[in-house]
Amino acid sequence: MRSIWKGAVSFGLVNIPVKLYAATQNKSVSFHQLHRQCFTPIRYLKQCPHCQTEVPQEEIVRGYEYESGRFVVIEEADLAELPLPTTKTIEIMDFINLEEIDPIYFEKSYYLEPAEGAQKPYALLRLAMQQSGKAAVAKVALRHRESLCALRVFGKALALATMHYADEIRPVAQLEGIAEEPVLSGAEKEMALRLIENLTAAFEPEKYTDQYRTALLELIRNKASGKQIHEAPAIAPAAGKVVDLMAALEASIKATAEQKKKKAAPRSAPKRRTAVAAGAISTNGKAK
Repeated sequence: MRSIWKGAVSFGLVNIPVKLYAATQNKSVSFHQLHRQCFTPIRYLKQCPHCQTEVPQEEIVRGYEYESGRFVVIEEADLAELPLPTTKTIEIMDFINLEEIDPIYFEKSYYLEPAEGAQKPYALLRLAMQQSGKAAVAKVALRHRESLCALRVFGKALALATMHYADEIRPVAQLEGIAEEPVLSGAEKEMALRLIENLTAAFEPEKYTDQYRTALLELIRNKASGKQIHEAPAIAPAAGKVVDLMAALEASIKATAEQKKKKAAPRSAPKRRTAVAAGAISTNGKAK
């Protein structure tokens, strides 16, 4: 892997030089846009409508529109001079319990690797966090912004997850559909709990796969190899109807209970096979 950032974790008076790596990769299938007439990839030109000319990259600057049609130009030198102590430092501010952070705050995950000669303080911080059961809230400057982040132990490494600030989370009260609490019967609540119990399992991330991506890649392979693609016939949408909640819960509980029994059923031991070489077996079990 190639590091995307180099700096240090600031831990009290201790600085631990580290490298930052992306912990995830996007495997979504990407497409080019082509001209249908000749299948040539489409080009997107950066043009100035005032000068009516294509603008090269070196002539493009950042601008913040503070009023309609009026901009403040921000140069690279301006950004470099910003008084950010976190430009080359992951500054730990607090240690907290990780479960206190709601997942809605998390953005993107990274791995931290100790730089040359920093293995010992890195291991010390990781061990201390592991034994205390704590995670760290920190700040780091990435991609021209100061990001809030959480550091935690992940296997033998430290992982960093960038986070949203509190004022970036939209209030759930803005959802009009949850303003009034519906009346639920005791039977409905009990059946919902039974359904959850039937579907409860240990988290195994490997068993969840992107079926759409798999089907899309298969479609691409078939098209590339010239195979005939068969389309499923269109099915008319069913007329809308009110769902019988109790009936749906009962059917779901029955189906999931059967699935749970199948998973829990012990497998029968395979029958032993006896190999006979050049002869028959007598009644006392010895070869003739």
